[in-house]
Amino acid sequence: MNPDDSVRGGPEQPQGWTFLTNHGHVMIALARDPGIRLRDVALLVGITERSVQSIVADLEGAGYVRRVRVGRRNRYEVDPTVPLRHPAEREHAIGELLRVFAPL
Repeated sequence: MNPDDSVRGGPEQPQGWTFLTNHGHVMIALARDPGIRLRDVALLVGITERSVQSIVADLEGAGYVRRVRVGRRNRYEVDPTVPLRHPAEREHAIGELLRVFAPL
């Protein structure tokens, strides 16, 4: 096993670039399973838990995700009406992307 495999989530993770960013992968993971632990998101996406925490903070700050405390756990509510950030896709909402990757 390559020492970097544990950071990337394992040898099955793609090398090089992918079409979706880590922000996109985290958003999809939260939409698929609102009660998922950030540790599990990190393993799924293939990045560190610290990176996931930073991405979730970005998503919260931009209004895409809201963190709700349920007992000792967090639950993540995605707002599907928020527009995508890039000017080329700004006329589309995040919900359109999530319908493809994380049907509700």
